[in-house]
Amino acid sequence: MKKFDVTIVGLGPAGGTLANLLAMHDLSILILDREKSFYPLPRAVHFDDEIMRVFQTIGITKEFLKHTIINKGTKFVNSKDKVILDWPRPKKITANGWYPSYRFHQPDLEKKLRKKLKNYKKVLIEQNSEVIKIKNSKNHVDITYLNINNHKEYLVRSKYVIGCDGANSITRKQMKTKMDNLGFTQKWAVVDLILKKKKNNLPDRTIQYSNPKQPATYCRNVGRRRRWEFAIKKNHSDKKVLSENYIWHFLKPWLNKSDAIIERKTIYTFESAIARKWRKGRVFIAGDAAHLMPPFMGQGMCAGIRDASNLAWKIANCIRNKFNETLLNTYQSERSLNVKEYIETTMRMGEFVNAVESIQITDNIKSDNKGIKSMQSIKPKLGKGLGNLKDRNRGKTFPQFKLKNNKTLDDYFSKKGMIILSSDIKSKTSKNDSILKAKNLSEVSRYLKNINSKAILVRPDRFILASARSNKDVGVLFKKYSSILR
Repeated sequence: MKKFDVTIVGLGPAGGTLANLLAMHDLSILILDREKSFYPLPRAVHFDDEIMRVFQTIGITKEFLKHTIINKGTKFVNSKDKVILDWPRPKKITANGWYPSYRFHQPDLEKKLRKKLKNYKKVLIEQNSEVIKIKNSKNHVDITYLNINNHKEYLVRSKYVIGCDGANSITRKQMKTKMDNLGFTQKWAVVDLILKKKKNNLPDRTIQYSNPKQPATYCRNVGRRRRWEFAIKKNHSDKKVLSENYIWHFLKPWLNKSDAIIERKTIYTFESAIARKWRKGRVFIAGDAAHLMPPFMGQGMCAGIRDASNLAWKIANCIRNKFNETLLNTYQSERSLNVKEYIETTMRMGEFVNAVESIQITDNIKSDNKGIKSMQSIKPKLGKGLGNLKDRNRGKTFPQFKLKNNKTLDDYFSKKGMIILSSDIKSKTSKNDSILKAKNLSEVSRYLKNINSKAILVRPDRFILASARSNKDVGVLFKKYSSILR
């Protein structure tokens, strides 16, 4: 029987990101994916600065960046084409070190994730492999899977299993946990096109058409790719909606048949749901297996990658320092409240697109002197988990500071936590490679002063775990969280 540190079920963006993050720790990883290769057509088309920072950690940004464009934001217009709400995404580098919003073509991302995985000798990818049974034990998990090509069954053993296997997750079914519907269910058609030539009259940003007769969305995607999504009327069949005549009639206000090629057309049921349990023993779920949301904020894939970023270092820590029940229990508690806020905001945005203009999408909405409302992006904190909730800095994103050698602090703590000390703290353990003194780093020193801290402990996923205001507090911080630095 083959044995692995971690088995990942599913090799989409969440599974590919998780595999790369775990592989950085020199772990043996088996990836089981039902498909023979990555899906070649568009699906997810947006991610944000937080996700780009994760891609930076993995080491794919240099190649992947040329396959992206910066997203300028979203406008909501009514049936008279009047702007009723603006969601700008300023072209300004954020605390995460990247622009707030990007557009991309999902196959480009999946190629880069898989290419990076080839650098790790301990990573084994098995395509055409369907999981049949997952058996949880105290010290390991046994996985039975079927090779679809040769129809043979295989049994492997792993310390941990993570299901990144989508909305119809077999891993979730094996865990026997249910999804709770949060109240948004609508059928929409999604049409992806490639323009035959430049069409400058098309908007250069996302447009949400808030129209009770025909709610719709337009997306400016990479290169000549464009996407339209529209709600399906109750008296229209799926077959009718996906017919060429119907689609080109819908697209008539923007372009005609000679302007573009239909690359993909499909129907989705946009749902909002969250799994009751994300972990059972040594088995976990992440991404769409754990939660579903409508696409109006472009946060579905982002949420899955946040799951991967949260879980990867915790699994790696448990393999290095032995199983830690308390640490693993923080995965769902930290992630579920965060993702729920995204889901609920997306649901309200969906209602707004359905022309229920009285819906307040977020509290971050202001009106200008012309009466046009604008909103800011939300950045939900981590839910309850590691750290003291009374610590005001706990759960905040630690900024990405640039250093003089063109590197950033991120380059120095990708695998384990880091303690950052202000210049007036004396530490006998300063030779520890997980400790950084801010003495010669003016920006970091100013940051510590601004958050009223003598020291902070930053997790590998770039969130602040704890802060200290005195020498005594620093000692407590070291003692309490020393395992995260190993």
